[in-house]
Amino acid sequence: MLAGLLSGTAHKRYTLQWLLSAAGDRIGLLLLVLLTNMLSLSAQSKYQVSIVCSKPEAASIRALATTTDSAIWVSGTNGKVGRSLNDGNTWEWFMPDPNCDSCDFRSLHAFNRNKAVAIRIGQPAKAYLTQDGGKTWTNTLSIDTAGIFIDGLAFSKSGEGFAIGDPLPDANGTPRFVMLQTSHGSQWQSLPDAARPIAATGEAIFAASNTSLIILPDGTPCFVTGGTKSAIYKRKGNNWNAYTLPVIQGESGTGAFSVAFRDQQNGIVVGGNYKQDTLRYRNCFITTDGGKSWKAPHTAPSGYKSGVTWLNKNTLVATGTSGTDISFNGGLDWQKIGKGFNVVTCAIYKKKIFLAGKDIAVITIE
Repeated sequence: MLAGLLSGTAHKRYTLQWLLSAAGDRIGLLLLVLLTNMLSLSAQSKYQVSIVCSKPEAASIRALATTTDSAIWVSGTNGKVGRSLNDGNTWEWFMPDPNCDSCDFRSLHAFNRNKAVAIRIGQPAKAYLTQDGGKTWTNTLSIDTAGIFIDGLAFSKSGEGFAIGDPLPDANGTPRFVMLQTSHGSQWQSLPDAARPIAATGEAIFAASNTSLIILPDGTPCFVTGGTKSAIYKRKGNNWNAYTLPVIQGESGTGAFSVAFRDQQNGIVVGGNYKQDTLRYRNCFITTDGGKSWKAPHTAPSGYKSGVTWLNKNTLVATGTSGTDISFNGGLDWQKIGKGFNVVTCAIYKKKIFLAGKDIAVITIE
């Protein structure tokens, strides 16, 4: 009955009067609060999803970045990096390495419309820097170690950058995550073994959306893992604190794929099992204490998710091959709104959310 009463705004006054007279002041007041909350939630849920680039030159986009001067950068397969200066309506495409059309650039950071860094994933792992809007690229890093696989790239506001890769054995044969550091992307150095956290057997990082590694608001690097073990790691000096995540784990395709924090304490992880991408089980968790403890949402997102982003303290969007979902209450409840992508990010100017995968799309929310 209440759902029927909420179906239109023309009857709001009559509804409230009826509730108060028929149910009594106390019950009527409770129902009034419920009604107000539901109408408020409905008012927030006006959004539009639009494809702005169909079949981009990078056939599968895995990294997406926006800048304060309204530029959008993407990167992925076919050795391609793309840039748009008009909200994704038109694109320029570049090849950082003109001799490698098979390169897969899954890591990307954009400083502004002219300067960006892109990293290819596999052996040899290479980083490229452009400072003229993609016209020319400089190779600033090359690692030819067997088994090298770079999963993510992130920069702090001060320009300190980190790249992270799947575990490789140290001098003693102990598996440790690959850690690289740079200042503004021009020169790179590998962190010493003691500054690289030890990985469990079968634990790895997913390079699905370039959001397994982020920089927290205070400049602290933070990354999430999956596979046989799923955990969140936060750097403290030269050490790393690790907290086990409740995300589904134990197999090669399971774990946390993306992490996002809106401030130092409030964050979210999403993931699941990409081999069973419709599985709606332990694929999303929320923290209010900086990652020490996590709770499940009331209504989980619709299956495996590879990327998540905050628009504001109430609105989040998550995406993956299972589809794209939106939450209007801080990640507690989710609803599917369309097809899936690989990566999602909020425009720095906080008006739009961009998604990318086989296509590039934008969500506008009123």
